[in-house]
Amino acid sequence: MEVSTPKQQHQSVSISLTKPVRCIVKLGGAAITCKNELETINEENLKTVSSQLRQSMTTGSNSGEVLGMDWSKQPGESEISSTLSDFEDRPVVDSSPFIVVHGAGSFGHFQASKSGVHKGGLYQPLVKAGFVATRISVTKLNLEIVRALAREGIPSIGMSPFSCGWSTRERNIASADLSAVAKAIESGLVPVLHGDAVLDDLLDCTILSGDVIISHLAAHLKPEYVVFLTDVSGVYDRPPSDPNAVLLREIAVAKDGSWSIEKPTFQNKNKQVETSVAAHDTTGGMLTKISEAAAIAKLGIDVYIVKAATSHALKAFSGELKGNLPEDWLGTAIRFSNK
Repeated sequence: MEVSTPKQQHQSVSISLTKPVRCIVKLGGAAITCKNELETINEENLKTVSSQLRQSMTTGSNSGEVLGMDWSKQPGESEISSTLSDFEDRPVVDSSPFIVVHGAGSFGHFQASKSGVHKGGLYQPLVKAGFVATRISVTKLNLEIVRALAREGIPSIGMSPFSCGWSTRERNIASADLSAVAKAIESGLVPVLHGDAVLDDLLDCTILSGDVIISHLAAHLKPEYVVFLTDVSGVYDRPPSDPNAVLLREIAVAKDGSWSIEKPTFQNKNKQVETSVAAHDTTGGMLTKISEAAAIAKLGIDVYIVKAATSHALKAFSGELKGNLPEDWLGTAIRFSNK
């Protein structure tokens, strides 16, 4: 969990948005990359996710031509594809403020785990080289995600936590200036942050996961809801590869931060969820995701964990899951409960 210092509290008070954030979206690394193929993007998923985000963010976006904002050269093409003249008489489109945060997937995790960046010790040559290599990899992915969103007409802006001055103390957030994020939102832009290698006050360096970033953003910017996109349908009672795995449709979070399974009903109300973490994952995997989601839900903000590039994800983006969950919706809702 993050540590809130007096400096952070002061920053959170000074941040005021004229238009509240509607949704913070986490693009899970496993959902947008091919996790077993080094630095390989799942192009099909990323394109679908970007299209669904456009539909959810922009009023009336289902009709008319999509005007792309990536005016750089595409791989395999000799010229820059642009529609500059189409923007001249284009009316201003009303959109809901979103923030996007993505994981690393097959980018960054390999470099970080092989060099031990997450353990600290920046004075060691291998760790220092790994720190640089990790940041090259995750910022490379960030650029490609920003470009994918921009091609869908989403005014996305890449923001690296390291470059924005975020740092940790024993892996807990120690400093995180949100002014740049707030200014981007106020300007009608969509900030796109990512898990990153950052400096740590005690360890020299570590990995700051996208899930922890989302928890911090949610605490200070108070979105209406948060959506985690994964490569599976939600949270299961055991690894989803197990044929007996059961999808947990609703998890209730109590005032003390503890959580229990509401739907489906198990004989053991306090049943624990079994999780597994890939050997190269330096951010804690699903267990970290559930813990951070519970911390967000404790603030009274609904969290939805759902499979990327599906109709269920689109429903979550669009805010259609408030109140009772539709019976045909596949995913996990994590909500605060006064019980």
